[in-house]
Amino acid sequence: MLKGKNIVLGVTGGIAAYKACDIVSRLKKLQANVNVIMTKSAMAFLQPHTLQALSQNPVITELFESPRYWDIEHISLAQKADILLVAPATANIIGKVAHGIADDMLSTTIMASTAKVVFAPAMNTKMYQNVIFQSNIEKLKTLGYSFIPPASGRLACGDIGEGKLAEVDKIIEFILEIAKEKRDLEGKKVLITAGPTMEAIDPVRFITNHSSGKMGYALAEAASKRGADVTLISGPTKLSPPSNVEFVPIKSTLDMYDAVMKHFPHQEVIIKSAAVADYRPQYSAEKKIKKQEGDLTLTLVRNPDILFELGQIKKEKILVGFAAETDHVIEYAKGKILKKNLDFIVANDVTQEGAGFGTDTNIVYLIDKNDNITKIDRSSKLEIAHHILDKVKQLF
Repeated sequence: MLKGKNIVLGVTGGIAAYKACDIVSRLKKLQANVNVIMTKSAMAFLQPHTLQALSQNPVITELFESPRYWDIEHISLAQKADILLVAPATANIIGKVAHGIADDMLSTTIMASTAKVVFAPAMNTKMYQNVIFQSNIEKLKTLGYSFIPPASGRLACGDIGEGKLAEVDKIIEFILEIAKEKRDLEGKKVLITAGPTMEAIDPVRFITNHSSGKMGYALAEAASKRGADVTLISGPTKLSPPSNVEFVPIKSTLDMYDAVMKHFPHQEVIIKSAAVADYRPQYSAEKKIKKQEGDLTLTLVRNPDILFELGQIKKEKILVGFAAETDHVIEYAKGKILKKNLDFIVANDVTQEGAGFGTDTNIVYLIDKNDNITKIDRSSKLEIAHHILDKVKQLF
């Protein structure tokens, strides 16, 4: 059943658009709340009134039409969606999303949503097999988007081959599988650190690193959705914290140390994904340091090693570290497991394309204290977050 699930159905232009009626009807019978967005091309094949009657909700067709409610509809739909299904999905909409184009209601909603997005492609065989289109699919898959493969058979254009919209039964089965949320961390208390730290030189200058916080925020989002009580301690980022988490903003490593130690006693799992500074200026000037002749020498002193200190007092708690390396990734990561008394570590080579700081994807190794190593090839950071939490769950 899909009772209580909010599903946004995007319908794009193609002869298979008529099957959206059956999809909406089936979703409603499973007690889902369904909102439909139609592109202009879709309306050449199907009238909005039909889907409005079936969904029992207004059908959205224009980005800038007069609002029915006092909110911005592409944002409100994006926020409330549990699943965003595009069926049929044309090469056009898939290409738009793959290249960050948001110029109509559907593409804008997809870009604004953190919900699971599922495409059910339908098009001419040659279009489907086109190398550019296939590269768009592969790109989106690495970013966490899902695809329901088309069926093969006689197409509306007369060609025979793959490109038919998948059978409605298969589409519904796919949605039902996604909707089975894992709640395997229900009530578990999880502390996650994220982002960089900033070490002040003077009131206008500081030392920091390239961490965007995306991995830590993905972990917080995934853990919250799996039922955990999440505390997210984060250095300065451009990200909005996930809903339903306790958010603790900090700036310096010393700030993070204090916040972590304050919250540590009440936690069952600690995941230290933040990129904290190992050193800070010995003195931070109260006023801006003026430029003078010659060089400026800064004396740096060691910051506390938060992960090491947690390892000394963790007892039965689960402690997970991160190792962002540029060489000898496995060797250095194993050394940290022993030195810092970790249950396992997430290691990556930040020089690899599609991995490291600032990217939406990552390539990591999960290494535990028994020398078990699991490599996760290039995947979205949210997918990797779930792999990490799966391993955490095994340790309970």
